Amino acid sequence: MRIAIIGAHCVGKTTLAEGLLERLPGYTLEIEPYYQLETLGYEFSEMPTAEDFIEQFNYSTKLLAKNESNVLFDRSVIDILAYLHVIDPGRNIQSPFETAQSIMAGIDLLVFVPIEEPDLIPSSQTNLLRLRSKVDDLLRNWIWDFGMETIEVKGPLSKRIDQVLTKIS
Repeated sequence: MRIAIIGAHCVGKTTLAEGLLERLPGYTLEIEPYYQLETLGYEFSEMPTAEDFIEQFNYSTKLLAKNESNVLFDRSVIDILAYLHVIDPGRNIQSPFETAQSIMAGIDLLVFVPIEEPDLIPSSQTNLLRLRSKVDDLLRNWIWDFGMETIEVKGPLSKRIDQVLTKIS
């Protein structure tokens, strides 16, 4: 099974992915494209730019296009595109949106990790709070446009893991 975990920054996607990896023998984890690109030498701007998100989108497209099974993706083209749209709302994203719809057809389960009320991450621990909130709102609207199996997880990590495991069993 191919599972993509999406959401704004600082909602627990990576923690969830790592927790699932421990409970799903035989699975691999594709870490967030940002970190993979950083390891490859890409220099991101101090403040996020549209170009940074385009680079991540293109890299994520390549990761998702690989025909591997039993993979957890920490972030995907959907949330990267949401960031691009929030950062540069005047940009025409029709073509990348269609690319995202096409590439996500190869994903078996989309796991959305929203910002919870009350927020589980203290505001002092996350920067760019307004960006985070706008991306969360946009993802809430977009995820259903992809017409794929989707679960929204909430609560502490153990409950989030159980929600995903129940869904895939």
